[in-house]
Formats: sequence, structure tokens, C-alpha cells
Amino acid sequence: MKNITLLTLSLAFALTSCNEWLDVMPDNRAEIDTEEKVEKLLVSAYPENAYIMLSELSSDNVDDFGEDSPYSNRLYTQVYQWDEVTETDNEDPKEVWGALYGAITNANQALVAIDELGADTPALKASRGEALLARAYNHFMLASLFCKAYDPATASTDLGIPYMDKPETELNPKYDRGTVAEVYAAIEKDLEEGLPLVNDAGYSVPKYHFNEKAAYTFASRFYLFYGKWDKCIECANKALGSAPAELLRDYATLTSYPKELDVVGPQYNSTNAKNNFLLQTAYSSLGLIFGPYYFESRISAGNMLMQTEMFNLAPWGGLAPSTSSYNYRKMYKLDHYVYVATGFDKTILPRLNYLFEYTDPVAGIGYYRTIYAALTAEEALLNRAEAYIMKEQYDLALADMNLWTVNTLNPDYCDPVLTDQIIKDWVNGMEYYTDTAPTPKKKLNPLVADFSEGSDMEAYVHAILYMRRAEFYMMGMRWFDVKRYGIEITRRKLGTTLEVLETYDRLTVDDERRALQLPKDVITAGMTPNPR
Repeated sequence: MKNITLLTLSLAFALTSCNEWLDVMPDNRAEIDTEEKVEKLLVSAYPENAYIMLSELSSDNVDDFGEDSPYSNRLYTQVYQWDEVTETDNEDPKEVWGALYGAITNANQALVAIDELGADTPALKASRGEALLARAYNHFMLASLFCKAYDPATASTDLGIPYMDKPETELNPKYDRGTVAEVYAAIEKDLEEGLPLVNDAGYSVPKYHFNEKAAYTFASRFYLFYGKWDKCIECANKALGSAPAELLRDYATLTSYPKELDVVGPQYNSTNAKNNFLLQTAYSSLGLIFGPYYFESRISAGNMLMQTEMFNLAPWGGLAPSTSSYNYRKMYKLDHYVYVATGFDKTILPRLNYLFEYTDPVAGIGYYRTIYAALTAEEALLNRAEAYIMKEQYDLALADMNLWTVNTLNPDYCDPVLTDQIIKDWVNGMEYYTDTAPTPKKKLNPLVADFSEGSDMEAYVHAILYMRRAEFYMMGMRWFDVKRYGIEITRRKLGTTLEVLETYDRLTVDDERRALQLPKDVITAGMTPNPR
């Protein structure tokens, strides 16, 4: 066979001119040589695997209901326990890492194609803006997961992730991780170039692309994490416009649908929902993990978390805490909080659709999928409120916080309007969290802010973090707040009667596990692992 192959190649080369042979593409890749092809390529500049499981299960939004649970998955337990991940799935570190860098590769290829086209048309300008935003976003998510949070004191030495600003051209390239400071500087550079170019005009479905509102909302998140408060506010202003209340989620319409997750979920993540700025799809089991199913009921958010830390101990007045989930369900306009108590303990919202993509309908096989809102009006609003707090502009922060409470809370069951005194009384009236007496008030060790215990700023930060925890519950954002504010977490096993059976690990403020470990294949290939 070897001799036949060599002979065939020799004959083919002899019968073909050198120029004609070189004119043939070495593989079946498409040439990106038109505006339309660039636009189609950018559809792939968004990750096909979601980070949400990694970050949500790493946070303090879930508990361990014990190894005796018959509905346990080793991957999720490893993530929850901040262990080295050896199990594989669509949402393991390797898949998420690969999906984000794959999206970056496509964004870079689009940028090269735009340069080669040599035109400066409105469509290509908009595509350049989208590609730069996608590249910045994907790098930001990689850094948020696999690096320490940005800390001005240590960012110049903390390990970053490779910032890929051009397509790979080598067979086995070697990359330097650089530093967190370098990664953030590169992200900012892409944002500064890309934001003015973003244009919604060319999108048939803008909410699956970095449209203007999505782009500026992402920028507001980046600058918030970066500690650049004025830039955060500026970008949030551009995302929200002059009438932010009109952009927030329409709960009146949402609650008019039948109270069934498979009905409400698609509406929650609809392109018609005005607050959804960027929607993403992913190969994912999130709809099962955070759905009314036995699937992964060992690591989940149960009633004890709701009663002692989350939805039922709010700064707004109203229903008193109780052992019933009914109270905190009624305090929110979206009366679709589902508490399932038939053999397992989960509190869920209709935020992650469970979808199944059949590859073979006859055999009944395929892939779990989900759709989720990656960027929303609510995030832009809460980002801006937090930035105002950092600038000690508490009146402006309070106005934004009340926009959120009035839109989100049910006035029939609680008073949604906050005042300066209500916030201070709420925070000062609570003890700090302990393992035996949990509360929402956990000691803060902020990285990009400076305030002391008992200060007005600390009170407002506790309030905004409480709102963010509610707004982003199940969406993976709490982990990033835990990292930014140096919040310590205790791992615990719960019984069936709201009882802590055991505490067995603690993530301290300086714990190296706050940066997820790089995938094993990446380390084997020569990249420096995170310290452990």
C-alpha cells in the first residue's frame, strides 16, 4: 500500500502543473472572502459549552446532601469540593476551556478575513466590532474561571491565561500564560476598539450576537471587576438608556403563562423578552441539574439555604422567615419558585431550559442542550448600582436598587421600596455568618475596594450582593462575586430535616482553589498549572 500511494502521488504531480497543484486548498476549509461569510463565521465566535455548572457549583449557592444520595454525579461532586476534576462531560473544565478558545479562534479568523478583504464598509466595521467583543468576552470568562480575581496589589504577578490575538499558524505552539494584569489590559484594548464599531443593523436575530446593549453590559461587568467605576457607569448608561425601568423583565406577562417550567422557561429566555440582551445556547445538562428532576440531587440548593442565606432574609420588609418555601415564593413577582420535596431538596427557577437535540430520533439518542441569558438589563442596572456604591454616591445607588426591587418584588407580600435606613438597619441587625448560625452577612475581603466593617459602604455592599445573589441564582455569577469580595465558604453535608450533619472543608480568603485548575491535557502540553 505504501508503494502504491507513493506511485500515485508521483503520477499525479507529473500530470499537474506546479501552479495548478498549489492553487488547490490543502484541506476542505472555506475561504472567508465576502462580508456574508465573515458574518456567518462570527456565529461560531460564541462558546458551545457553558461555564455555569463550574462556577455555580463552586459557589456557596449549593449544599451537599450526602454520598448516600442515589442521584449523584462524580463530576459535580468534584467541582463542588474544589477537587481536581478527573471526570468528563460537556461542562468539565477541558470542554469549557476548549469551547472558549475555539470561539476565540473563530473571532480571530474573522478579523484576519476582514483585514484581507481590505474594505471599510459598514457591515465589515460592525463585524470587526463583534469579533473584538467576542474575543474580549471569551478571554474574560477564561480569566474569571481559571485565574484569581483581579487584585491591583497582585495582578502583575498572578498567573493569567494566554491572550490569543491571532489565529494559530504553528503545529504545536507554546503559550505563555502572562499575568492577570496583562490579560485585563488586552481585554480593555479590544473593548475600546470594538465598542464604537458595534452595530445592530445587520443582525436578523440581534440577541444572539454582541448587539449594542449586550456589548455595553459586558463592558460594565468588566470595568466593575476591574475597579474602574466611572467606566462601569458610563457603559451601563449606554446599555440602559434614559428609561432603564422600561428595559427590565416583564413579570406581568411572564406570570400570565401557566405555572409550568417547560412553558415559563422558554418565555424567560425568549428573544422577545426586552431585558435579554445576549442569549447563548450550549451543550449542557443545566436544565436537568437545575430542574425538577432527581438528576444530581446530591449537590443542590435546598430549603435551608433559602431560609438562612438567600431569598427569605431580605432587607425589604414583609413575610417573616419560616420553614416553608411558600413565603419566599410569594415575595417575588415571579411566583414560579419551585420547591420539590419528594425525596430530594431543590429550589429552582425557570432560568435554564431543558432541551434535547436528537441525532437519531429512532434510537432516541442525542445531546442535552440549554438556552440561557448571558447578559441582561438587570445586570447592567446592578453593575451600575455597585459602581455608585464604590463612589459613595449612595443616593444614585439606592435609586438603581429600587428600580430592581420595585420591578422584581411582589408588593402584595412585601414593601419593595428601600431606604438608606432600611439597608443599614438590615445589615447592622444581623450577625456575621458562622457555620452554626448562617446568615446572608458574610465577612468581606474586597480586592478592588476599600472599606471597613460597620461602614455605610459595607452595608450597601451587603445589600447589593444579596440582590445579585437572587438575580443571578443558578446562573454562575455568585462565584465571581465570592472571588471579588474574598468571601469564605464552608462545605457542609445536610440531612433531610434542615440539619447540618457535617462541615468538611473551607475555602479561605487566600485559598489557591479560587482559581480553577487548568485542564490536565493543557498542563501535560506544557502550560504552567495553577498552584495548589
